[in-house]
Amino acid sequence: MRPIAALLVLPLMLLTGCGSDGGSKGPSSPPASASAPASPPPVPTPVASASPMPSVSGAPGRRASITLPSGPPTGRFVVATATQGTGPVVGKGDWVTIQYTATDWTTRKAIPSSYDRGQKPQLYQAGSGQLIPAFDTGVVGRRVGSRVLVVAPPAAAFGGKGSTALGVGPDDTLVFAVDILSAVPQDTVLRGRAVPAPSGMPQVKDNGKAAATITVPAGQKPPTALQKAVLIKGDGPKVASGQTIVAQYTGALWATGKNFDSSWDHGGATAFQIGTGNVIKGWDQGLVGQTVGSRVLLVIPPSLGYGAKAQGPIPADSTLVFVIDILQAV
Repeated sequence: MRPIAALLVLPLMLLTGCGSDGGSKGPSSPPASASAPASPPPVPTPVASASPMPSVSGAPGRRASITLPSGPPTGRFVVATATQGTGPVVGKGDWVTIQYTATDWTTRKAIPSSYDRGQKPQLYQAGSGQLIPAFDTGVVGRRVGSRVLVVAPPAAAFGGKGSTALGVGPDDTLVFAVDILSAVPQDTVLRGRAVPAPSGMPQVKDNGKAAATITVPAGQKPPTALQKAVLIKGDGPKVASGQTIVAQYTGALWATGKNFDSSWDHGGATAFQIGTGNVIKGWDQGLVGQTVGSRVLLVIPPSLGYGAKAQGPIPADSTLVFVIDILQAV
């Protein structure tokens, strides 16, 4: 078991309203008399255009205006760049941040969008299957800064089930204007001038695209309170409670100096919600208020980590040491 899986809980990042409509979970398998559920329809191959086509206007980064043609949808899955950005190309597995405007072509009604009051940009891994295909594959291969027009028939949206939460029927075709704000590849390495940790704290050696080396002070008792130090000061915005951060991290045990987990050991940059109890208290207290682009060293006493409960290779009452690179916050 990866100890980080219990230590840091990754929130499920879904497009607002695109998850289950709720309700209790049924049994793991149907009764013998029940028929097996039908497989979802295959996702059609995207095309660059179709006729007729909706049009989109307005500047990327602001709510778009989507104009629908008078005719019915064509049934084609269309992904077209409406405005070309100048940033890097989004790759499969990148942590991508988007804003979107949406409408239902079939009913000609607007549906909830990230630009609505109280909503915020969406962060997810492109091409990983976390979102409906219109979003999951619609951004891969597009440049950051682009506005992408997506026409999603049911097979590229809710798979023929619709969404009662959004008022979308099972046969509805949806139209999205997707603004790609940023993309963080999983192998991203933090850049910036690093300073040594203060005397008495563990020292950190950066190993590039590999787990950091953490050296615990020899013969020194672990602290009883949270210790934190900024080794690289980022110039991005401050992390706020409730945001999701994308980070590279390495964790070590104070008692032995041995690494027990690192993002580099299982794919690279990972996302965590901060300040809401989804991670250990030491992370919540140590990372809220830090700036994006920072490397933060945390020494976490048992009371802010696992306490008296062992977790895999982490013994009970362990003091933990983390070095965390904050790459993004949404």
